[in-house]
Amino acid sequence: MSRPIIIGIAGGTGSGKSTVAQEIYSSLPEESIAVIEQDNYYKDQSHLSFEERTKTNYDHPDAFDTALLLEHLKKLSMGEAIDKPIYDFSNHTRKRKLLE
Repeated sequence: MSRPIIIGIAGGTGSGKSTVAQEIYSSLPEESIAVIEQDNYYKDQSHLSFEERTKTNYDHPDAFDTALLLEHLKKLSMGEAIDKPIYDFSNHTRKRKLLE
C-alpha cells in the first residue's frame, strides 16, 4: 500500500478553505480521499459553563486539540481507522457521539 498524501488547507474564517477542499474532493475518486475538518477538533469544553464556552476565541490556535488531530492524521496515513469527533457549534463543545 502506498503512503497517502495529506493536503492541509489554511486560511482565515470565510476565506474559502471548504470550497477549495470540496473542489479537490469532487475531482478525485470518492474511495481515494477523506476530508478531515479541523473545526471538529476544537477542544472539548463540556467542563465549562455555556457562558464560559461562548467566550472562547475560536480563531486562536489554542482552541484546537492539535495533539488529537495529529494522532488521527498519523493513524489515517497508516491505514488505521479513527473515531472522528463532532463539534456542536450551537453548544460550543463536542458532541458525545463520534463519527467513525
